[in-house]
Amino acid sequence: MQAKKVSDSINHMNELVLPNDTNTFGNLMGGRLMYWMDIAAAYCAAKHCSAPVVTASVDNISFKNPIKLGHYVHIEAKVTRAFNTSMEIYLRVWGEDTLHQFKYESNEAYFTFVALDPNNNPRPVPAVLPETDDEQKLYEGALRRRQVRLILGGKLKPDEATELKALFVTP
Repeated sequence: MQAKKVSDSINHMNELVLPNDTNTFGNLMGGRLMYWMDIAAAYCAAKHCSAPVVTASVDNISFKNPIKLGHYVHIEAKVTRAFNTSMEIYLRVWGEDTLHQFKYESNEAYFTFVALDPNNNPRPVPAVLPETDDEQKLYEGALRRRQVRLILGGKLKPDEATELKALFVTP
């Protein structure tokens, strides 16, 4: 299976915040944003592996700035690294006030997706070829983030997390 560049599957998604998307403060509801982020990330993951995908995990989502009613939401999703059957997708989200010509950062997160074969079983995915310095940094950090996810999910014992040990234990 041939490796793919990050740029081969990057996805940009835009939405307008309408009244039904907001809470009583006129801000985009977090659940609605997470829904849109999941769609953007799923498309990116499916494009990378050319197969159906399912969401396996969502890392911490911290909201830096609320996105207001009438503003636009811009979501960028890109694959950072592929493992055997899973892919980590990095998402960045901005809000845009078109009236005042102002863009602002809202949040970022990592989602993990698993590729499925025709029988809905996990299937291998292509490796990722990072091209830029930023892509390389995200790629290198992905294994540590994966080990943290696996430990928190009870699928990896902390003493087996070799990448994490390297951060805290000196030889």
